[in-house]
Amino acid sequence: MAVSIRLAGSSARLQQRRVKQRDQVLRQLLAASRERETLLKTILDTIDVGIVAVDSNGETLLINNQQRAFLRMGLPAEGSPRPAEQDRPVFGQDRRTPLPLEKSPIRRAVQGETFSDYLLWFGAGTEQRAISTAARGMKNDSDDGFGGAVIVFRDVTDVVDALAAKDELVANVSHEFGSPLTSILGNIDLVLRGAQELEPVTRLGLEVAERNAERLRALVEDLLLSAAAVESVHLRRTDLAGLVENSLVSARAQADAAHVGLVADVPAPLWANADPLRLGQALDNLVSNAIKYSPGGGLVTIRAERNDGWVQLEVKDTGMGMTTDESARIFTRFFRTNAARQAAIPGVGLGLSITKTIVERHGGSITCSSKPGSGSTFTVALPDGTPSEPSRTDAPALY
Repeated sequence: MAVSIRLAGSSARLQQRRVKQRDQVLRQLLAASRERETLLKTILDTIDVGIVAVDSNGETLLINNQQRAFLRMGLPAEGSPRPAEQDRPVFGQDRRTPLPLEKSPIRRAVQGETFSDYLLWFGAGTEQRAISTAARGMKNDSDDGFGGAVIVFRDVTDVVDALAAKDELVANVSHEFGSPLTSILGNIDLVLRGAQELEPVTRLGLEVAERNAERLRALVEDLLLSAAAVESVHLRRTDLAGLVENSLVSARAQADAAHVGLVADVPAPLWANADPLRLGQALDNLVSNAIKYSPGGGLVTIRAERNDGWVQLEVKDTGMGMTTDESARIFTRFFRTNAARQAAIPGVGLGLSITKTIVERHGGSITCSSKPGSGSTFTVALPDGTPSEPSRTDAPALY
């Protein structure tokens, strides 16, 4: 019995020492965890980017000081009761239309969407700020399902104002070019028509001047069109099926001349919030480009579908295609691919930039996927203009 008691005591003391050691390790881990938490909080509160993390139900897990400041900008005016959605000073890209709750970044992220460069306007009057948002989902460790999302908010007002000033300058300069060019072209045309006995060298020089003046006028018109696309987008409920049909009818002669087939797979009606004039211009650009960059003939296909509150339009060709680097730069003003320049395909590299501007002013996005020799696919996503189902969370969605 004495031996048993002694062994039991020794075992108890050994277990006690192990418990103390484990307790010490846990305390050290807890202290290290608190240090990392403090460091993370300090970093998040130091940066000038708003960050919020939510779980799968939209409940806030983490929020930094900059995001709290954005939240205060997005609260209803003082003295306004909470309920009225129009009292919330959060607007779409036109800076005037109140943002529907179901289109807020948080609601979109909780529904599983991943997005970037989603532009909103917070506040009103001279205090209004442009906020660019992005979201990425998180996965559960257990079942690899949706576990929440992290949403980032960045103040890009200075960038937006700078771009607006640049567009205004381009528009003013382009407008000033218009009248002299018209006069130059008119007088060259009069000389070529009226003087039948011009020396061949003189006539050749005048014809070269006329061609280059025409190219310059086309460039000026594209610049003016680019500025107009930014300034005048008037959204209303529009049937995109009709716009697609009109675009194909307009492009038929160009397609026939290039031996390119046109195919449409678009359900009718297909409603979206859109400016029919500007969106029709964007579609014309995409279809015309698809035909133009299929010099050996081929097929251009337009498809459309509705998906989770959005309408997706796809313009696909079987033309020359482009590299991954070129696809990333294709929406940059004046950018043209090496293949297009080598093939002497006419253009100044403004059409897709204008198209991107129009789509973004609609609150949508445009992407391009392409491979050399395998054609290109341009995908446009637009709000569908129909009421959405209530989202899965009642958490505030101002941010």
